[in-house]
Amino acid sequence: MRTRANTVAERARRIRFQRLVERAMRSLPSSIRDQLDNVEIVVESEPTAEQCNAQDSDTNELFGLYEGIPKAERSSSYSMVIPDRIVIFQGPLERAFVTQDAIAEEVRITLLHELAHYFGFDEDQVEKLGLA
Repeated sequence: MRTRANTVAERARRIRFQRLVERAMRSLPSSIRDQLDNVEIVVESEPTAEQCNAQDSDTNELFGLYEGIPKAERSSSYSMVIPDRIVIFQGPLERAFVTQDAIAEEVRITLLHELAHYFGFDEDQVEKLGLA
């Protein structure tokens, strides 16, 4: 049974986590932030089964996901489309990292990893950047 206290605590935890994501975004150089176009950064509690299957991961391993058409692959016909999404998954990150500092650092790494995919880097290239 969910109590009001549990709901309030969950909401506070979500707000705290969203602030970590916002802080990671603000820490990006403006030259990177200025290049972001038609992409939204969202926080979700857990990945869906479909998201995990598409990434060949389980729910404890998938920290983030880029969904969309990488900027490097967009053509002149790319217009009037719904925004791409970078999803940061709160549950897996909080289960994998105990301290707030460790969670914050992994949120930053995960955001950078997914932004690399947005800019068109594949997994091998992302790994060479030290973001895997």
